[in-house]
Amino acid sequence: MNKFQLFFHHLFRFIWNAIFIISYPILASFGLIFIGLTFLFSKLSQLLTRIRPEGNKVVFKESDWETLPYSDELLEAKLIKQIMFGPAGFQLRRKDGVPSVLSDYVFGKKVRVIEEGFILEKWNTLDSKQMPDFDICLYNPDEDSLRSLTNIKCFDWHVSEKTDQELSFKWFDGTQGGEVKVAL
Repeated sequence: MNKFQLFFHHLFRFIWNAIFIISYPILASFGLIFIGLTFLFSKLSQLLTRIRPEGNKVVFKESDWETLPYSDELLEAKLIKQIMFGPAGFQLRRKDGVPSVLSDYVFGKKVRVIEEGFILEKWNTLDSKQMPDFDICLYNPDEDSLRSLTNIKCFDWHVSEKTDQELSFKWFDGTQGGEVKVAL
């Protein structure tokens, strides 16, 4: 390189380094602000979901047969299938030993207790490539009946509204969402 090229090489390298040194704190601050706002909205969302509960929420742990909370000691659950980085499937049975329609199916960990019975995720497949494919069902323990309410193809759903004879489910699959109303 001659002196002329060497001078411009050092000049542009100096300008590039100066731009980087000046802009780096701004870019780093933007990243920290973005992470902070994301964390803030996450905590706000958790707070808002606690304000208006959708019924008694049940969370299972990995163990042997475990009593299902809020079921008046009626139902037990056992982990059957755990999909890596995904949901867990459970088998349910009645604790009183009465044969039940529940023992024929695998259910997801979302269980909602309402006055009419239990809202359950009944899995239609155990193949992780075909997931999510499940029916949202209503289990009536008095009649030992399992009635399919709707089919939803995502794991993110919740009961948004309950009237006397109607339930409203909202769902979101990462790109789109919707609402389904079903009659009880």
